[in-house]
Amino acid sequence: MTDDIDKHPDNETDDSLLPFDEHVEEVQVGDKKVRHKGVYLLPNLFTTTALFSGFYAIITATQGKFEVAAIAIFVAMLFDGMDGRVARLTNTSSAFGEQYDSLSDMVSFGLAPALVIFNWALADLGKFGWAAAFGFAACAALRLARFNTQIGKVDKGEFVGLASPSAAALIAATVWSGSNIEMNLGLSILAALLTVIAALLMVSNVRYSSFKNIDFKGRVPFVKMLAVVLIFVVVSINPPNVLLAMALLYAFSGPALWVWQRKSMLAPKLNRSADSSVGAETVDEEAAKKSE
Repeated sequence: MTDDIDKHPDNETDDSLLPFDEHVEEVQVGDKKVRHKGVYLLPNLFTTTALFSGFYAIITATQGKFEVAAIAIFVAMLFDGMDGRVARLTNTSSAFGEQYDSLSDMVSFGLAPALVIFNWALADLGKFGWAAAFGFAACAALRLARFNTQIGKVDKGEFVGLASPSAAALIAATVWSGSNIEMNLGLSILAALLTVIAALLMVSNVRYSSFKNIDFKGRVPFVKMLAVVLIFVVVSINPPNVLLAMALLYAFSGPALWVWQRKSMLAPKLNRSADSSVGAETVDEEAAKKSE
């Protein structure tokens, strides 16, 4: 931010040459609140690029360029992942940037995927098609709102519910993989079911790894760097299908882990119940023998 100011913006003289108010933000510094004037440029440039990519995906989808639209969503994911890290590395985090990023996510990972898959596969399903697309957009908004209220309350190493960029990646990879396929009723229904499942996973309480505990500044074993190179090689062989496989694996890893954890929790209870039933049967048998 450009300047520190001591006066409240409501008491300042309007000396701007343009009919726009300057942004003033209060931050907590120690025991005092300090007002800062202006916004940080660098991280918000990344956010704006992500927002533009999402908007571009919507425009190209309406023109029938579904492969380009899907790629644009992945570009938005790339820049969305960079803006927060750039802000933290350069110490330029701000409340304005957080809110701007959240609104950008709503466009790029809520509206864009919903409208892209609607134009690609769901339009022929009538009301069910647009209802599925709206459901995805609404769940993305709910997911973002919940995430914003849980900042600082949930372990940063995991997400509660499928993150909206990951859900968008699932939709975008599906469209990219099938962009050259002639659409029919069966495929449209499958696309609608996938859209609904992705929407429900976003607002679920299923836990996912956020990978935020990875230290990008520290040293890592050489084999990990080799693994990263191999991942790039595999993705480059067939980007749409490999990305779709990765998105599906991540999206359903949460429910699979949830089922495994519930199974582990229920197993001791079932064993105790079985032991008690066996004990009861033994007592009944002994009582029957005595009565004879």
